[in-house]
Amino acid sequence: MCTYFHTMDSPIGCLTLYATDNALTAILYQHQTSQPETATYMPQHPLLIECERQLQQYFAGTRQQFNLPLAPKGTDFQQRVWQSLSTIPYGVCWSYQQLAISIGNIKACQAVGMANSKNPLSIVIPCHRVIGKNGKLTGYAGGLDKKQTLLALEQEHA
Repeated sequence: MCTYFHTMDSPIGCLTLYATDNALTAILYQHQTSQPETATYMPQHPLLIECERQLQQYFAGTRQQFNLPLAPKGTDFQQRVWQSLSTIPYGVCWSYQQLAISIGNIKACQAVGMANSKNPLSIVIPCHRVIGKNGKLTGYAGGLDKKQTLLALEQEHA
């Protein structure tokens, strides 16, 4: 299966979008090292064009939900966590404990945090909406400054 990529500028820096013929597989920040080993640059790929369009709308505050076919690669547990992340409403933050409860395992906070950190579809699967139980910002693949920017954007447009 071929993987294609395209880069886009955004208010939080350069993002690299990855897709197969049928689904979006990753949205990664420039410094992330988990990028696919082989991918073909294809800026005119229909899914990559649509993803960029929807991300631009999100950053402009006119889109709160994404409508894209997704195929993130991960374990069954990671998939459950990422599915649950997708249910967190726009402009709302959950704690890792709330996320663990949502998958039916309140004792899995640390494992949920690890799965959250492996989310390959930043922004579209909103891992940035998960914060510490005490309300403080915690790790984010793009950096806490980007997480704060995304949360502030959503608060402004919620």
